[in-house]
Amino acid sequence: MRAGVAAAHALAFVLLPPRVARFQLRAYGRALRCRDRWSLRSATKPRELRMLLRLARGRVRVVEIGTGTAWTAASLALADPRRKVLTLDPIRRQGRDAYLALSGPARARVALAGADPPSAGEPVELLFVDGSHGAASVIDAFRAWRPRLAPGAIVAFHDWANPAHPGVREAIEALGLAGRGAGDLYVWRDPG
Repeated sequence: MRAGVAAAHALAFVLLPPRVARFQLRAYGRALRCRDRWSLRSATKPRELRMLLRLARGRVRVVEIGTGTAWTAASLALADPRRKVLTLDPIRRQGRDAYLALSGPARARVALAGADPPSAGEPVELLFVDGSHGAASVIDAFRAWRPRLAPGAIVAFHDWANPAHPGVREAIEALGLAGRGAGDLYVWRDPG
């Protein structure tokens, strides 16, 4: 990776909360050392992560669909010491546990699961949808979690404006969700 691009990423990390910035920089450094191009390419970028953390402010029950190598889940846990994050992904990515270990004690507040939501649990205050980007998968994920949302919960869909993933926008339109775009996130609030 070119030095200028790396410097731009480092500057973007500085704008994150300090604990999150430290974790992101360590994860980024590990990915560079291990030549983990998948994580470097797929991890939530600092700008979208800042927006997501803003949306998560004051919300302690968070679900992420699409764990990847868990950079976002760890960051959400690090941003608020009361927050518990459940992250679901049917694919166990290489290096995920090593990245989670970089989050220190916050690791204990990140629960990993496969693709299926648990049968019970407290209402979810923030749902971050960043798994499969096909329209049907996004629709299924939203419908599976919709009954579990707390009144006023926020659902953030990642990659909605990414032309490489048109299924996310198609799913939002098919669901008829009136929300707003914020960079590469589409944000919908439960009217409940």
